[in-house]
Amino acid sequence: MPHIEIAAEKITSFLGLPITNALLMSWLVVFLLIVFSLMLSKKISLVPDALQNIWEVLIEGVLGLMTNIFGSREEAEKYLPMVATIFLFVLTSNWLGIFPGVGSVGFFEKIKGNDSFIPMFRSAASDLNFTLALAVLTVILINIKGASALGFSKHTNKYFNFKNPINFSLGLLEFVSEFAKIISFSFRLFGNVFAGEVLLIIIAFLVPIAVPVPFLIMEVFVGFVQALVFSMLSMVFISIAVAHH
Repeated sequence: MPHIEIAAEKITSFLGLPITNALLMSWLVVFLLIVFSLMLSKKISLVPDALQNIWEVLIEGVLGLMTNIFGSREEAEKYLPMVATIFLFVLTSNWLGIFPGVGSVGFFEKIKGNDSFIPMFRSAASDLNFTLALAVLTVILINIKGASALGFSKHTNKYFNFKNPINFSLGLLEFVSEFAKIISFSFRLFGNVFAGEVLLIIIAFLVPIAVPVPFLIMEVFVGFVQALVFSMLSMVFISIAVAHH
């Protein structure tokens, strides 16, 4: 039976800080997205080619959805970079996690006297540290956007309002809900991605030929849905944070 480890495995360390296989995967995702964006930006022209046409259609579709949520095209364009970056980052992380070689290429290391296989790469979102860090960063950015749009004092007044007991209680609930967002963001993404990886490992171990293919296709779909849910929730929370009422 294959060994399943919840925590990401340590590959090496740098200045005393552990470098895990999930962290390596997240660095690879960042590198690929930077390279792809640079290559795509160099080919932008007034007369678009097929690839540019596809991206323009996708961006227009996303802007149309965001316009319905934010209420104006200007607001949608303002927050598009953040929402699109979150979506592409999570989507690429999820899809690279089921790429051939991820989880199966690595080395053996003696742990407590036993030879344990350590994969070089592991899906970034299958590490709770990754999803928790992404959730914390997202919630911080949402509050920064809210403070920028409303002003610092008016934004913090949502959480700490001493005008009357009702507003004070509602403010405390709003403050607690910010931490609930972090838990919801991180555990939803982690749970779905990690469960998918475990499913693929078990199916591949029991029936390694042909049978895992439908499950791989399902994980491609699940990876897309999780990225969409994460970015959609971020979009909705931003729209709430910047609302004046």
